[in-house]
Amino acid sequence: MSEKKTRVEKDSMGEFEVPAGALYGASTARAKENFQISNLRFRRSFIRALGEIKRAAALVNKNKGLLEEKNSIAIAEVAVKVRDGHFDGDFILDIFQTGSGTSTNMNANEIISNKANRDHNLDVHPNDHVNMSQSSNDVIPTATNIAVVLDTTEKLIPEINFLINSLRKKGKDWNNTYKNGRTHLMDATPVTLGQEFEGYAEILNERLEDLGASLVNVNKLAIGGTAVGTGINAPAGFGTEVVKEVNKTFGTSFIKVENHFTRQGSRDEIVNFSSVLKTLSISLIKISNDIRWMGSGPVSGLSELKLPELQPGSSIMPGKVNPVIPEMMMQVAAQVIGNDAAVTFAGTQGNFELNTMLPIMAHNVLESIEILTTGINTLNKKCVEILEVDSNKLLDNVQKNPILVTALVPKLGYELSTEIAKEAMESGKTIKEIVLSKELMSEEDFDEILDISKLV
Repeated sequence: MSEKKTRVEKDSMGEFEVPAGALYGASTARAKENFQISNLRFRRSFIRALGEIKRAAALVNKNKGLLEEKNSIAIAEVAVKVRDGHFDGDFILDIFQTGSGTSTNMNANEIISNKANRDHNLDVHPNDHVNMSQSSNDVIPTATNIAVVLDTTEKLIPEINFLINSLRKKGKDWNNTYKNGRTHLMDATPVTLGQEFEGYAEILNERLEDLGASLVNVNKLAIGGTAVGTGINAPAGFGTEVVKEVNKTFGTSFIKVENHFTRQGSRDEIVNFSSVLKTLSISLIKISNDIRWMGSGPVSGLSELKLPELQPGSSIMPGKVNPVIPEMMMQVAAQVIGNDAAVTFAGTQGNFELNTMLPIMAHNVLESIEILTTGINTLNKKCVEILEVDSNKLLDNVQKNPILVTALVPKLGYELSTEIAKEAMESGKTIKEIVLSKELMSEEDFDEILDISKLV
């Protein structure tokens, strides 16, 4: 059996063996050996942001007269490839690592320096050149915020809007589809199915507003704060210039945070954003669960909605079909709620000038955005858009509903109306049959008061 091929690289702690074909160096290899915890890695969107930061920093450092042009060009060239996903296989480190994310920052620095040196026969150093005017302590929070904003605006928000549009279309289509309202899972006064679906759409529209408000602070970036927020070893205006470069690349409106201590010693803007994702998840659970209930049956459930039949529902019961898409969405939402709990606790670890749980915060919030994006897309395409309704069943249920007597309370009083409702439930007769048999009002007056279209 052939021996594994390695090469020897150096970092500040000395020599260390690295796989011969790897682009990363000694610092990354040490971290790989130290942190064999899980199979969780930083997401593509985070690496994309990290590559762009390194590109922008190289250009600004050149413009500030700190970095030779040849080195700046080489670093920027490789950083663009990092940004665009060419070297993702060399980002090998576990999420569970040093709390500052230094290992992953060095992973990027070493990939860029080694590749630049190989391609251009230079002596680019991972710390002195690629990491010039930066610290892991401002780079990792900056990459996190950039990735959060881009994933949210480019992916999540459009999917929420698509779902809102589908719900509103159903609301319009079912505007005159009457059904029993329900409170405490018990029959209540009538509503229209359209009103319910318009309500779902508006719930999600409110979540969009929440996301927009939360992104205001996420847009403020830490870059330029370096080690502790004072900007040591960075030239004047460095952070502002890097942010301008990032905005040119992504067409965004990031700004450099005014007080770096609010982005490095604290990560409250990510905690707040994660809480909005949690609330969005709760909204989606409510919508999905309502749809699941309304589709329950086919014999002993509500059977008001006809959910798409996508796959067999049981390995033992032939013909059984389950509400798999709403159940998927509810599980995604449960995961996001769990992620938020981790982000919330991680937010408490802002010890003096640095939060020491940066990697897990980045991973969890970006995972939440990703699974919400794909989950909402699936809920929309494979459920909401193709939902059907049994209008006749809904109307028949409304006409049998003894709670319709509520509309008679202003004329007959609460006590008498209660007696009528109880009799209807016990006898199976309709409210109309009982009221007319007791000669409590004329049929014409009854039909006027119990006109369903006027009750909703």
